[in-house]
Amino acid sequence: MNKKFTALVLAGDRGPEDPLLQAAGVPGKALVEINGQIMLARVIEALLEAAEVDRVMVSGPPGDIVEGSQTLKKLLARPRVGWRENAASPSRSAEQALCEIAPEKPVLLTTADHALLQPEMVDFFCRQAGESRADLAVGMEDYRLLEKAYPESRRTVTRFRDGPYCSCNLFAFLTPQSRGAAHFWRQVEQERKKPLRLISLCGWPTVLSFMLGRLTLDDALQRLARRMGLSAKAIRMPFAEAAIDVDKPEDLELVRKIVSARAPAPEKDPD
Repeated sequence: MNKKFTALVLAGDRGPEDPLLQAAGVPGKALVEINGQIMLARVIEALLEAAEVDRVMVSGPPGDIVEGSQTLKKLLARPRVGWRENAASPSRSAEQALCEIAPEKPVLLTTADHALLQPEMVDFFCRQAGESRADLAVGMEDYRLLEKAYPESRRTVTRFRDGPYCSCNLFAFLTPQSRGAAHFWRQVEQERKKPLRLISLCGWPTVLSFMLGRLTLDDALQRLARRMGLSAKAIRMPFAEAAIDVDKPEDLELVRKIVSARAPAPEKDPD
C-alpha cells in the first residue's frame, strides 16, 4: 500500500468530573497544557509532520469548548486539519467520522491524549500497517520495554503467552471492509457492563484460551478479527513512549517531566 493516511484524532471528554480536567483546571482534555503547549496541538503537529499522513480530522472537543478557546479555533483552522463535533462515545465518534472519509482511504486513528506522539512513531506504524496486507492494524508495545524506560508509568497490561503488552492508541483501518470494526467496537462498548454478552461477542473459545494463557498476541487478535470477518495485524512498536497517554493526573505529571527533560518550553499558546 502506498496511499497516504488520513489521521482521525478522537478528542472527546469524559465530562467535567474527570479528575484530569480538575487537576489541570481546563474544560476539555485537548486544552491540557504540556510544556506551554496544549495536548491536542502536540498530537496534530506530530501527525502533520509525518510523511505518511496527508490530512488530519479531529472529532471533538465539543463546539462550546472550541468556541471558548482562541487557541483551539486557530489550531483547528490550520491547513490540512478538519474538525467535527464528537458523538456521545469514542466508538460512535469513530464510526461517524469514518463515514465521512472515502472508503478506499487508509485511516490512522489515535487520541488527543497521545501527548508523546512523534512523527517517527506515526511513520513506523503506518508503514508497517501498510505492508501487513491486513484489513486492520493495531499498535502494541511489549510492556517490558516501557517498564525499563519508565518504571513509574502505570498502564493497563494484557498478558499473553508470548508476553505482556500495552495498547499504543494507534489503529489503522486499511480497507473498506475494515470500517465495520468501528461498529463492532460500538457493540463492545454497549455491552461492557454485561460480561456474558461481551464474552459472546468475542467467542467463548477465545475467552477461555486467553484465560488459560494459551493465546499469543497475534492469535488473540486474529481470532477477534475473524469474529468481524476481517484480518488483523499487531504492529509491535519499538518506542517506549508510544504506550504512554495522559489519562490521569499522574500521567500528566510523568509526561510533563519527560517533555521538560527533552527541550526548553516553547512560547506559550495565547488564549
